[in-house]
Amino acid sequence: MSQITTAIDVDQVVGRYVAVWSEPDAAARRRAVAELWAPDGVEFVEGTRFRGHDALIDRVAEAYGLFVASGAYRVTHDDHVTVHHDIVMLTIQLTYATGPRLGQVAWAARVFLVLDDDGRILQDYHLTVQPLPEA
Repeated sequence: MSQITTAIDVDQVVGRYVAVWSEPDAAARRRAVAELWAPDGVEFVEGTRFRGHDALIDRVAEAYGLFVASGAYRVTHDDHVTVHHDIVMLTIQLTYATGPRLGQVAWAARVFLVLDDDGRILQDYHLTVQPLPEA
């Protein structure tokens, strides 16, 4: 693994990463994916691999449609972000956006982002730690 040789604003990377999952505009989402992930970047989630911008754009759009577009959930992260060389770890969450459980965590995953020297994501691993409750 390479070490990041330039100063990367990790808070900015994390903020943009969390925001992309809530982006309602398809064109803005496409631009955000291109800015966040390297062209051959890959995400691994639940035994599935999404490689390259086109696959990642579809993946992010599908997640947005399933969880955020309805207004049921918000995408958030906890405040514990850890950085080691070119790896960023955070916990991403779906929190309830309405109702009596407003703000409570409905789903959570540990996310490990391996960044290139420009701060773009080469590899993105989601490890679910709190599955969504059965409907």
